[in-house]
Amino acid sequence: MRKEASPALAQAAGALGAELRSALATLAEVLHPEADRLEAKFVSRLRRLKYDARQRRALAAVTLGSASRFLCQGCSLDEFFEEVEYNGRRLAKLNLPPTAVAKALREYDRLLRPALAKLLSPGPDRYGWVREQAQFFVMLTLNNAYYQVREEETQAFYEMFWAELKATTLDEVLNGFLEILARFCRSDCALLYLLDEHAGFNLRARYGAPVEVPRRKNPSPPLEPAVLDEPRSFELDADAAPYVLNAHWKSKFVTCWSVPLKKAGALVGVLQFAFKRPYHWLPREHDLLAAAAERCALAIEKAQLMEHLATQEKQIRALAETMMTVEEAERRRVSRELHDQTGQDLLWIRLQMEMLENELPDTGNRWRSRAGEIRDMTERTIVEIRRLIAALSPAVLEQLGLAPALRQLVTRFRSAYPAKVKLHVGRLGHLTKKTEVLVYRLVQECLNNVAKHSSCATVSISVGATDEWLSLEVHDDGVGFCPDEALKKTGSFGLSGIRERVALMGGQCNVRSRRADPSRQGRQNTGTQVRIDLPLKTGTGADELLRQPERYLADQPDRPKQREFVNR
Repeated sequence: MRKEASPALAQAAGALGAELRSALATLAEVLHPEADRLEAKFVSRLRRLKYDARQRRALAAVTLGSASRFLCQGCSLDEFFEEVEYNGRRLAKLNLPPTAVAKALREYDRLLRPALAKLLSPGPDRYGWVREQAQFFVMLTLNNAYYQVREEETQAFYEMFWAELKATTLDEVLNGFLEILARFCRSDCALLYLLDEHAGFNLRARYGAPVEVPRRKNPSPPLEPAVLDEPRSFELDADAAPYVLNAHWKSKFVTCWSVPLKKAGALVGVLQFAFKRPYHWLPREHDLLAAAAERCALAIEKAQLMEHLATQEKQIRALAETMMTVEEAERRRVSRELHDQTGQDLLWIRLQMEMLENELPDTGNRWRSRAGEIRDMTERTIVEIRRLIAALSPAVLEQLGLAPALRQLVTRFRSAYPAKVKLHVGRLGHLTKKTEVLVYRLVQECLNNVAKHSSCATVSISVGATDEWLSLEVHDDGVGFCPDEALKKTGSFGLSGIRERVALMGGQCNVRSRRADPSRQGRQNTGTQVRIDLPLKTGTGADELLRQPERYLADQPDRPKQREFVNR
């Protein structure tokens, strides 16, 4: 398969000066009568040296004898070097090493020198420099052809690597690999089939010239599936029926390449390439396609596993989200029952105790005192029940929204914990109830952690939103801790619960903390910062973020920038 002359080839041909071109033309005229006989001797010697027929034909086409035929037939030197480059690419694809090419051309030179000595008048070798220069440019062109072939092979594998890396679905992997390999083979059409043990070969990817493809799936594998177990290059004639999976190819194309996709030795699919002209593959092309098919099979297995894991991850997260919804519903149910039943019963008990205390005679001071103690205990229990009700399902969150609920939460925290709390609520806009509940629970859990572990003097809470992102930051100046160690602890779910809730919304949670240094005074080296970013855009779920976080986050221009937490 020929291609246009490369820039390097044009430079090689252009380097031939007018004097050298003229001398080559003269030498070609002298050599032309002996060219065929020299070629026959050369081919015979190559046969004895174990070069195969295709290698012998390609080597014979790059000799000075071949150049003499070109020039004597009216062709130009540029056309001859195009032929040299074409055959150089064939030699590279025939897996003939450059050292073997150089050895063969030295054999031709041994035959050429005595032949020229007979054809030319006795005396100094006037055309020795011409022969050497011509051979130099031939080798230069051959080396360039070898480089092109190796570069194309490297580029194909490089593109396959990136196609696999960037693909997020099995179809993207299949279409990416097929396009790369079809361009490498320069095929006119290519199809990729995966084998299903029940449905047969299913078309999963296509590339190239439009060709009629049956609407239904190919009904079944060939009668003898083993015929597709091996790589094949064949003509699309009547005998090709067992090997070609698209019956319409026989009327539109001439040649087909079929490459099996195998996993652990078992056939899992087939790559097939069609050409509009006779073109049977060469060993190097066969080897590359075999290696590419092996990599493609591994990529398919990996993509299928990733899709399976993604499906399971989605199911697990859906279950976790459902459980969170059920948890909130259960909180509301328990709070209603506490309010409607337990709370009312305690109020009735308190009222009865107060009435009993008032009805006791003046001589019953001891009993009045005990009744008062019971009444006071009942009142404290009522206050505690109200606190639990507010913690389980704050009515202010349902009725007034997130900002008032956070202010109430902070007020209650101030009354229970000796720390200075700063709350800043920026613009929030319209938030869904789901988002409001999530943010409230996150702040609530952060404050619980501060109360249990921090021993801080100051807590700062900041909440704000843009059109697409909501940011929450809780910062204390407490003793600090190691986040990695905290996440590894069994039976402790505070930090991991926060991260899981954030992940379900497709957000990010960053925790920065540092333990206190006993050797230094003060709190300047301590503290914890929890920074949470939640997407407010519809369709930005956790599954999309987990599937490709770098690309997804890069596409969010309004996402708040992460502020660094510096311990001074």
